[in-house]
Amino acid sequence: MNTNNNPLSELINDDIYDLLESKGLINEKSVRDYQIRKKFKDLRTQRISASDAIDALREEYPYLQFDTIRKIVYQIQK
Repeated sequence: MNTNNNPLSELINDDIYDLLESKGLINEKSVRDYQIRKKFKDLRTQRISASDAIDALREEYPYLQFDTIRKIVYQIQK
């Protein structure tokens, strides 16, 4: 199976994640955005300003612009 860590481990177990990924049913962009929102929320709970939290996320995702991360973390969930 897959040797990658399960980025959705709090939602689904590793076996299910590996199965879904092996079938091409995992949307990598959605998983990335979920991780960004989760990390942003964690940083904000540590009383880090929104701007500094976005800057910290940009270090982890240097290919994303500040405004792109801002849109991801403030995106209204449907």
